[in-house]
Amino acid sequence: MSTGIQRPEQDPQRALFGHLAWRRVPNTFSFHIPNGGRRSPIEAAIMKSLGVVPGIPNVLSIKDGRRFALELKAEGGSLSRAQLQALEQMRAAGAEVTTAVGIDEALGQLKAWGLLR
Repeated sequence: MSTGIQRPEQDPQRALFGHLAWRRVPNTFSFHIPNGGRRSPIEAAIMKSLGVVPGIPNVLSIKDGRRFALELKAEGGSLSRAQLQALEQMRAAGAEVTTAVGIDEALGQLKAWGLLR
């Protein structure tokens, strides 16, 4: 059953985490925080009060005490205001942060960061 909601970033993100499962270098921890999706105003308020921050990137990784954040965009996608703000705050806090368009660019970035073989 289709919900009518298009999520063009799901397939590339699924592929990216497949690569991480097989190709990540030792002692690399990568994950996704499922902040997206539609919520009722009450549920959104509850989530916000529990510390949920809008705009968190799709892929978060930790390696040797360094933090990496990758926002994976589908072709033609653009960053929201919340994403721009979250990326800047993470960068200011010392994380390495970037945006990649498509799976190839994302895999190249993870390899450049030394997270993939």
